[in-house]
Amino acid sequence: MKIYKNQGSKDTRSGFGKALTSLGKQDKKVVALCADLTSSLSMKEFSQEFPERFFQIGIAEANMLGIASGMTIGGYIPFVGTFANFATSRVYDQIRQSISYSRKNVKICASHSGLTLGEDGATHQSLEDIGMMKMLPGMTVINTCDYNQTYAATIAIYKHFGAVYLRFGRPSVANFTDENQIFEIGKAIVLTKGKDVTIACTGHLVWEALEASKYLYEEKRIECEVINIHTIKPLDDNTILNSINKTKCIVTAEEHNYFGGLGESISRVITTKNQSFIPQNLVSVCDSFGESGKPIELLNKYKIDCKAIINQVQAVLKRKKS
Repeated sequence: MKIYKNQGSKDTRSGFGKALTSLGKQDKKVVALCADLTSSLSMKEFSQEFPERFFQIGIAEANMLGIASGMTIGGYIPFVGTFANFATSRVYDQIRQSISYSRKNVKICASHSGLTLGEDGATHQSLEDIGMMKMLPGMTVINTCDYNQTYAATIAIYKHFGAVYLRFGRPSVANFTDENQIFEIGKAIVLTKGKDVTIACTGHLVWEALEASKYLYEEKRIECEVINIHTIKPLDDNTILNSINKTKCIVTAEEHNYFGGLGESISRVITTKNQSFIPQNLVSVCDSFGESGKPIELLNKYKIDCKAIINQVQAVLKRKKS
């Protein structure tokens, strides 16, 4: 079993900020817009190095998305940054009409996603955003797991023509993926191979899944195949199907409501593209808002941590046909 080492905890938003500055040096058509959260989105370095290409819009997110859409007509590549809740719920009409429907090349970069925003509480936490964004025609949806992957994903979405929703977070989390990785949009990554159960995970829960997989092998001799689903849309159906045809059961893990998230997308794949019965258990927030608290405590309370993954793996194995 492959063991991944934590190279040192880092916040994923810093991976975005560092990559954005790098892109600014490469291409004068790269512009950045922010809604009064420059430091929180790690966009300060870009704003200092390229002040003529940085636009502080203030607390006017709908206006920001409209401006970004207009900039694409002049050939610019706008990266807009704000909290995930404000980047989706507050401006959904503008995204639908001015970006998705109009097929504009806008990169919507959303930090402070999920429960791990922590103490800011339910009004700022986003547990519905993946569902909202994946329903928009032509929208690519990416949810990265660590600093290195967020850096690589930011470079990748610059090269991709079309609207993108890039979701990352606030807390420092394990940084364990390859520093020099090439990020391939729509291509899932099999992190560990196993024959007993598939764990399909995304975002901050990828590391939790690896920790759960390690425990299950060492203590129970259960071999988990852990798949990092960094791209929710387009979903890598083939990698998922290849895995479940071997393991015959699956657990999905995400920092999102179980309505509209990764779990539902994978259920569609199982029911429409697979011939046999495959039991699926979900690790996700069960149709509720979050609350204020420390990130690690919230993950535990809402049962979306390593322990929850372990429990769901053992539960789904009992449902598996021998």
